[in-house]
Parts: sequence; C-alpha cells; structure tokens
Amino acid sequence: MIASRRSVLAAGLALVAAPTLADAAETTPRLRRLSPGLDRMIAPGTEPEVIATGIRWAEGPVWVPGGDYLLFADPPANIVRRWERGRGVSVVLNPSGAAGTDPALVREPGANGLALDAKGALLIANSGGRTIDRVDLKTGRRTVLADRYAGKRLSSPNDLHVAKDGAIWFTDPPYGFKDGDTSPLKEQAVNGVYRRRPDGSVDLIDGTLTRPNGIALSPDERRLYVSVSDEAAPAIMVYDVDARGQVGNRRTLLDARAMLAAGGAGLPDGMKVARDGTLVCSVPGGMMLMTPEAEPLGLIEQGAPIANCAFGEAGRALFMAANDRILRIALRPGWQG
Repeated sequence: MIASRRSVLAAGLALVAAPTLADAAETTPRLRRLSPGLDRMIAPGTEPEVIATGIRWAEGPVWVPGGDYLLFADPPANIVRRWERGRGVSVVLNPSGAAGTDPALVREPGANGLALDAKGALLIANSGGRTIDRVDLKTGRRTVLADRYAGKRLSSPNDLHVAKDGAIWFTDPPYGFKDGDTSPLKEQAVNGVYRRRPDGSVDLIDGTLTRPNGIALSPDERRLYVSVSDEAAPAIMVYDVDARGQVGNRRTLLDARAMLAAGGAGLPDGMKVARDGTLVCSVPGGMMLMTPEAEPLGLIEQGAPIANCAFGEAGRALFMAANDRILRIALRPGWQG
C-alpha cells in the first residue's frame, strides 16, 4: 500500500519535477512551491542564490558551526573546498581522497560525502581511498576509521550520517570505479549499506540495493532513509530501526521512476533530515523538500542535477551541491534545520 501510494505521488510530481526544453537551457536556479506547508520554512518569494562556481562535480556539503563556513567536496578533482561569507572559496584539502590513483581504474579519486563528528572533526566518505576517514580540522591529521568489511576492501564510500551514539552509517556503491561493478578493483560482492559502530566494528545493514547513495536517520533515529541511484529503479527507501539498533521493514518511500521518465535531471542522491522530520532529498529534477510521508512541499531546480545538501548558519540556510556550483537558499528566521 505504501509503495503504490508513493508511486502515485511521484507520478503526480513528474510534470512538476521534469524541466521543459526551455527550462533545461535555463541555468538560473528557482524554487517551485508545491504546498502552503513550505511557507513555514521558506518565505514566499525567496529564491536560491549561486555562491560558488567552477566546480567539476559538487558533493557532500557540511556546515562547520565553530568556524561559520561551508565545506564541500569535488570528487573527480580530488579537492575539498571552503566557502565563507565575505571571503569566498578556498581549497582546504588537496588531495581530499587518494593521491596517485590510476585514472584507467578510478573515476573519482577524491572525497565524496562529508559530515562532522561530536568533537567537530571532519568525517569523509573517501571514494578514491575506499575508506571512511576522520580529519582533525585544526591539525589536518587524518585517521582511517573503516576500510574493510569481512576482510575485503570497501569499494568507494559515497555518503555518511553520524548517529547520536557516534555510529557512522554509510553507503558503498561502485561509483568511484571507472568500470563500476565490473572493476577489477571491486572486492565486495554487494553494494552495501553499512554501520560502523563506536567500537570500530562494521555491520552490513543491507546488501541487496543496486546503487545505494544518500543516507540519513530521522531525528528520533527510528527511521533510516537510503536513496537508490539506479536508472532502472530510482527510489528513496525507508527502514525501521528499533531500540536495539536492529533494522528491518524496508519499503519504498518515494518511487522516482515517473520523475526520471518525464525528463527530470539527475537521480535520487544525497539527503538531509530537518529536526522536525522534513526531508530534503535529491530527486530527478532537483532537490525536493517533503514531509516524512513523502508529501511534496517544494522543489529547487536548475535544469541540471542537484546532488546533495546541508543545513547551515544555525538553521537559517540550506546549501546545495548543484552540479558545477553551490547554491544557498535562506530559511525563515527561527526555523531550525
């Protein structure tokens, strides 16, 4: 019942999410208001702004509250950059992932998803290095937190989410490899969703998804969300998480096939969940804001994929990694993301 209802929602959104031919040539980002419920987050008339350009492929934005700046990755360029109001953009990590990789084998040598741990250190889904890393932002010291499951190397960690207990939930698709699933570098038999526990052990949560990508937990950590960037079956999945951390009851929250078929740019990719449970998810067509029941609130679009997002500025802004640039849209004062 849930899956079919989500399919109907997606089909209804297809005409909204998909750009027209005129839209596809238009590079000015815009916000489409799909429900009056969006107004509590974003004031009517507010539009996205471009704050950084010249990026090969923008990914993994994370706001650093202690320094009041944004970090974001560029996986193919192997760089992590910093944006700070009034100072613009600068390079923070180069290389951000693995140095000296073979371009005939590795498509994305750099960092992808970024997050912060409880102590303010930067956590990196290191696509090229095939690891989950921790970087001290004060000293630059890097520590590998996870590089294997069941004795075999990870493929190319893509995105991650830090739980309240310090566990790191992450996805490991083959996107970093030039040849994907057929790469000679691939050791894992599955493209997995994993959890690194605080004791350092790694659990396989789901090994049946074809292309796991974005990942997030609900504010109460009773739901796990995972996006699937499979052109044949693009979707956002949701799982129940019990009090012991056991995961089950997987179902489809949003079936994005209709959006993709209608011409929406991109695939389900990165996501974030606000404190009130509102989801901000990459979908074919842009970045969708929706309720935990997948009711659409708004769509930020630019005629090209928008890969990931992050709340910042004490909940007053939403930042988006949007193809070759970074977008920012103001949120209502007092609204907390």
